[in-house]
Amino acid sequence: MQPLVLLNTVGLTSRHLELAPRLSALARAGWHRPLIEVVPAVTCTAQASMLTGKLPQEHGIVGNGWLYRDTMEVRFWQQSNRLLQAEPLYVTAKRQAEARGQQFRSAKLFWWFNQGAAVDIAVTPKPHYGADGNKAFDILSEPEPWAGRLKRAIGEFPFHTFWGPMAGLPSSQWIARAAAEVLRAEDGPPDLTLVYLPHLDYDTQRLGPEGCDWKKLVGELDAACDPLLEAAKRVGARVWVVNEYAHVQVGRSVRLNAALRHNGLLAARDGPFGEQLDTFGSPALAVCDHQIAHVYVREPRDVDAVLALKDFPGVGRVLAGEERREIGLAHSRAGDVVFLSKPDAWFEYRFWNEDSRAPDYARTVDIHRKPGYDPCELFVDPALLWPKVRFARRKLAKMLGFRTLFDLTPLNAGLVRGSHGLPVTDPQDRPVLIGDGPPPADAAISQCAVRDLVLQVLTV
Repeated sequence: MQPLVLLNTVGLTSRHLELAPRLSALARAGWHRPLIEVVPAVTCTAQASMLTGKLPQEHGIVGNGWLYRDTMEVRFWQQSNRLLQAEPLYVTAKRQAEARGQQFRSAKLFWWFNQGAAVDIAVTPKPHYGADGNKAFDILSEPEPWAGRLKRAIGEFPFHTFWGPMAGLPSSQWIARAAAEVLRAEDGPPDLTLVYLPHLDYDTQRLGPEGCDWKKLVGELDAACDPLLEAAKRVGARVWVVNEYAHVQVGRSVRLNAALRHNGLLAARDGPFGEQLDTFGSPALAVCDHQIAHVYVREPRDVDAVLALKDFPGVGRVLAGEERREIGLAHSRAGDVVFLSKPDAWFEYRFWNEDSRAPDYARTVDIHRKPGYDPCELFVDPALLWPKVRFARRKLAKMLGFRTLFDLTPLNAGLVRGSHGLPVTDPQDRPVLIGDGPPPADAAISQCAVRDLVLQVLTV
């Protein structure tokens, strides 16, 4: 079978495709279609739907994070492949190939749900965490030698450019070069290689799509793809391009947790490290994820009190119970009540009343501790005097063995100008799918249909 590279260029739309000469050449040689997003249109959910061909209520990935009801912990950005409750396409493709008496090899580079995935090569970001609170950035690979091999070939992964205030081009450049190394392996390229390039996901949230220099950003992404596309050409691999979502301009945040707290539905515990969300003591709490919020309700009698917030400023639509099935979110992991924002708004996870009592992690980049998604991590607090000096002092203290916080993240949600999570209406603004071979008959394609399209290619 001819090898296939499935390239996930987050945030690329039909409107901006012409700014990418290499990627648009793929579209001209083949075909391209707008993708109809699943809800929520966020990374983990979109990837899960493209991998499994299922809606969130079938595969269980209801967002980038959710409340684990058995422990009452909010967890975001979990990498375990076991969280997927439907079969991913690389498992299906392998089973189908073996039934035909063929071998099938796959690779997964920086796509989510990578740990424990049934692939032959896996590479994913994974820091080392020390008992003293220190963290050392690194990548994790399976088989293990691949991590060292990639670092020897192209250097250390620039983790600080994958997320945070320095997030930008170098991480995507590194991943593309790593994918090229995988394709050029001595035992031949994998039959399916999944590659994730996040470059367009940063300034689009910082500045909003209206504030971005699209020619520069898309051009940078396109150039970053060059070593991967060249390697694919040399080994005879076809390249398809998929996408997760499109960004929209936003001008306000919705403090849903603050509203729940004001109404006596959310509890927080004060302490030496600021206020902490009391999940067991809260009759209701919102897990905020871009333009969607999952509200978990302890007792059915409190649902009406939550629904009373349906007219809260910035809220667009509210669905409870079986109503969630309309948007594919009737799943036990989803909130009992699901809030969708208005197109120009997004949900802020903030639950504290006063900034002086904000939890200590609120002013840091801490994607696993925060009980919600925080795009403010893409900024350095503009109110800080000499932030580089502040960072250098924190780094020196850390190197000397002192406990310290890199508290540079602002609490001002007004800095955020772009978000995503809701399906867009204009086909030109939808995420784009690029393929080759016979074009699909439909003018637009559901993200859930990506799986079957890829499987069809892998059987030819």
